[in-house]
Amino acid sequence: MTVPDPPNPPAPSGRPPQPRSRRVFAAAHVVADPRADTTPDGPAALDWEATLAFRHHLWAHGLGVAEAMDTAQRGMGLDWPCAAELIRRTAAEARAVGGRLACGTGTDQLPPTGATLADVRAAYEEQLALAEDAGAQPVLLASRQLAALGAAPDTYRDLYGHLLRQTTRPVILHWLGPMFDPALAGYWGGPDLDAATETLLGIIADNPGAVDGVKVSLLDASREVRLRRRLPRGVRCYTGDDFHYPELIAGDAHGFSDALLGVFDPLAPLAAAAVRRLDADDPAGFRAVLDPTVSLARHLFQRPTRYYKTGVVLLAWLAGHQPHFTMVGGLQAARSLPHLHRAHELAAALGLFPDPDLAAARMRALLAVHGAEEASTP
Repeated sequence: MTVPDPPNPPAPSGRPPQPRSRRVFAAAHVVADPRADTTPDGPAALDWEATLAFRHHLWAHGLGVAEAMDTAQRGMGLDWPCAAELIRRTAAEARAVGGRLACGTGTDQLPPTGATLADVRAAYEEQLALAEDAGAQPVLLASRQLAALGAAPDTYRDLYGHLLRQTTRPVILHWLGPMFDPALAGYWGGPDLDAATETLLGIIADNPGAVDGVKVSLLDASREVRLRRRLPRGVRCYTGDDFHYPELIAGDAHGFSDALLGVFDPLAPLAAAAVRRLDADDPAGFRAVLDPTVSLARHLFQRPTRYYKTGVVLLAWLAGHQPHFTMVGGLQAARSLPHLHRAHELAAALGLFPDPDLAAARMRALLAVHGAEEASTP
């Protein structure tokens, strides 16, 4: 089967300004190098041209880029040396175009187990220094190694306080639930989420001016609303809830969530259009654009949630943003063909593909190579 070459998707005319009403980051995926002779547990190899071009696509819509996050397969194939190079390169591109950038900083240069608290502190310091030297806003990623220590809440407060006293600009704290990463169960010092919330709020209160916001990915809208209502003035709540994002971003009489979302990687054009409705004081228009995308988001992020990256990369390939469906660590095989086929159907119904014929041809080719060519595609 001959698959057409990808077109050059039209960029938005000019470069729209960043949204005024909300701060919006799309957590960007990475494009693997399909020619690299790699193994699932070996060093990552990226197609740098395609990876950086996708960041320009997000900036061209006025969105910020959240780099080296879990959407970029951090901890699921993207090793620290490659993540460090990704941060450096993306930061240089952001400076060139004036794009907003936040970068994940964690402890994944350490082995999964056996690290000490001193090791964790030093690892965080190394990654924070790299991001700040690159000129990026740091996101303090939740640490698997810290979670593995079974540390008490006071240990979290001491460690985070130590790190926040060193930073040169306000950082984004990161609360990623175990549905996204099972190794992070019990983060902030225990399994009780109410107690964890108190620990997080205590860290923010202990370090006034050092925290720009908190990215919350618990897939629990009511808990996020309760947390954001308790945040100090000037501290943002960045929703990472890929199930309830329209209502959380729209907000209520008491406030709203900003956004740092993996689902805004494939939804970038619609997300940008929706937030500009909020800029125009049109919340109904915002919901009219974004509410229909929730079915696709819930499909991509269905359990096991951590494999949502496979659907995100599939849609980037179908949309012509990259020439192949190869992922770091071989994660293109992490979702079933019926799951991927349904993702194509839902995205096509939303009009997400610049060239629907290309998307359909690529989906047929994927099904055919796996012996499922009889499946219909839109």
